[in-house]
Amino acid sequence: MKNIILFISALVIIFFVSTSCEDDISSEVRLETSPELVVIDAWINNKPEPQTIQVNASQSYFDNSGLIGLSGAEVVVLDESGKQYLFEEGEQGAYIWTPTAGETFGTVGQNYALAVTYNGVTYGSVSSMNRVPPIDSITFRFEEANAFLEDSYFAEFWARDPVGAGDSYWVKTWKNEEYLGAPDQINIAFDAGFSQGGAVDGLIFIPPIRDAINPFEDEDGTFLSPYAVGDSIYVELHAIPNEAAFFLNEVRLQTDRPGGFGELFASPLSNVPTNIVASDGETEVLGFFTVSAVSSLGRRFE
Repeated sequence: MKNIILFISALVIIFFVSTSCEDDISSEVRLETSPELVVIDAWINNKPEPQTIQVNASQSYFDNSGLIGLSGAEVVVLDESGKQYLFEEGEQGAYIWTPTAGETFGTVGQNYALAVTYNGVTYGSVSSMNRVPPIDSITFRFEEANAFLEDSYFAEFWARDPVGAGDSYWVKTWKNEEYLGAPDQINIAFDAGFSQGGAVDGLIFIPPIRDAINPFEDEDGTFLSPYAVGDSIYVELHAIPNEAAFFLNEVRLQTDRPGGFGELFASPLSNVPTNIVASDGETEVLGFFTVSAVSSLGRRFE
């Protein structure tokens, strides 16, 4: 009994400490100025459209002024045969490769190297374009109202992971042409399931992955039916290297913060590890490079 009382007392103390620390601290806390780092956002794919690599400068924690693009970089991607894909600067910090008519970036099964040169330092990385299964169909199902939702219609996509363990995917969804890109909507699969070694190789993607294409809240945070008659849905399946899947999972953990009491036990914020290195072996860099093969399908709920 004594131990239980001590435990409850400790929880009460933690509660009052946590609730007393919910004021806006942005004007009170003085953080040390961190060095400005190069951030390379290089997620390119084989869709028949221009591909963009962002080269930006890092920002301080409380700086919400928007991304700062870095001009004057040289950006190129090379395949195994030595073919060069030159990315030319468009808007500040945005470097674009534009395919010719009928051309797409890359070939499944090949490795690609990134080289970004800025201020005399070259930043490099390597990625593989992996196989991607087709999306066979998108279906809708009806579920009766419960304590949390009204009568609702849910969407599912149907695809089968190819035989051979080690594939990973990023499932991206658009509802009525609006990308569902919130941190809690990052939908990652290893083979057909949640994690490596899950004995789901070569199977149809499991229901939680298929169902994660459903948005459950409107702009006010109200629960609502994910889809209604007339809504459209578009799903892309991006084949990504395993390290890219780990990167995205870490991004989700770092950005999907519940706030409140739970933050006392959450891991502290930190930069997500990168697969990009600097040629001098010393300069720090942030971001990620990956190439993806993509399959896609859309449907309107009639």
